[in-house]
Amino acid sequence: MKGDPEQRAVQLGEYIVAHHATVRGAAQAFGCSKSTVHKDVSTRLRAVSPELFAQVQAVLARNKAERHLRGGAATRRKYQHSP
Repeated sequence: MKGDPEQRAVQLGEYIVAHHATVRGAAQAFGCSKSTVHKDVSTRLRAVSPELFAQVQAVLARNKAERHLRGGAATRRKYQHSP
């Protein structure tokens, strides 16, 4: 994803807040790496849009708190379909 990094950071932040997306989900949707998404929403977004930064951090904190549940559900689905 080329273009202005600050504009990209805002777009990524809006996407994460609107879809309650994970960093991986946002990276896949925008066609960039997880590192790029994380850098944009943790560093660049803070300087460009502090209120959006706070909303994104709340979503990412919630995702981090739920990640052990998502991992368990993925493992359960994996082994339910095994013969």
